[in-house]
Amino acid sequence: MTDHGRGGATGKRNGPRGGLSVEDLAVGYRGTAVLHGLTARAEPGELTVLLGPNGAGKSTLLRTLAGLQRPLTGTIRLGDADLLAMPAADRAVQLAVVLTDRVDPGLLTGRELVALGRHPHTGARGRLRPADEAAIEAAVRAVGAGHLAARRVAELSDGERQRILTARALAQDPALLLLDEPSAFLDVSSRVALLGLLRTLARDRGIAVVVSTHDLELVLRLADHVWLVDPAGGLCSGPPEELVADGAVAAVFDTAGLAFDPVTGTFAVADDTDRRAVVVAGQPHRALIGRVLARHGWSATVDGPAEAEIEHLGGSRFTVRHRGRSAFVDGWSALRSWAAQPPTPATRLSAGTPT
Repeated sequence: MTDHGRGGATGKRNGPRGGLSVEDLAVGYRGTAVLHGLTARAEPGELTVLLGPNGAGKSTLLRTLAGLQRPLTGTIRLGDADLLAMPAADRAVQLAVVLTDRVDPGLLTGRELVALGRHPHTGARGRLRPADEAAIEAAVRAVGAGHLAARRVAELSDGERQRILTARALAQDPALLLLDEPSAFLDVSSRVALLGLLRTLARDRGIAVVVSTHDLELVLRLADHVWLVDPAGGLCSGPPEELVADGAVAAVFDTAGLAFDPVTGTFAVADDTDRRAVVVAGQPHRALIGRVLARHGWSATVDGPAEAEIEHLGGSRFTVRHRGRSAFVDGWSALRSWAAQPPTPATRLSAGTPT
């Protein structure tokens, strides 16, 4: 087998560097297309996120890109090379995959599992050479998993295990890294940390990283490029800001009861109410007050005609001006009570906590 470069310790490597491209791709099962007419690119050095509703075919697309199932039509290229026409041994060097399937690590330690990523480079004997050892150490350091290396993988948390699996993929020294829902079992802080890590790895190592996830709000902050799967089985791609600005994100995710807000990059319960309240507050209190109002059928604004005005006085104290009169509102629970059913104006409301 040809040695495709042993630069895992430095991140420098040989082989395709032109990124991943698909053209007129259709994927599915038994001749039935789940997604079709897909043309897109994932550039080296960038984090590309595959986004779409549940059941839209994201996992099917990733499995096809990984060579685990054949495309129905179209081409998949890594640099100038036809990815699926590569000999399996060569593809194992160029491509690393982390799927949602739970891995049974047996009694392996973190470092031993990471070392499996060097198998495509070590030949039939599987003997690790100094360059392989260096690549393993570099992969462990890259994901900040040095403290996990000697621990049994079976004893790790979901977030810790995900770091080790990502390190195993990096130890392959791939040109392309594919991850299917790597944050599915992680808590909020671990999801943020993982996507941030993947973006850093893409840039530092100059590899193309393609990851599927449901964390739309996080994607808009961290992704360099988005592949957005639409309900009709097509795909549009571009910077996240472009897909938000042209309405593509809203077109895919908006429902009768949920609407995407392009200003905040978050979802809100859709409400056709005409009750508006001007909110006079700095951030983050303006957004927090807006959430309280939205839960009770109000639309928050910063100016314009409105039925009421809410001014943040500091701490958990507010002045509410409504129907020509003012009321002092003391506490978040009191503000919620006012929003649910406006009280008699001069009534002082009791303190409470945010909900």
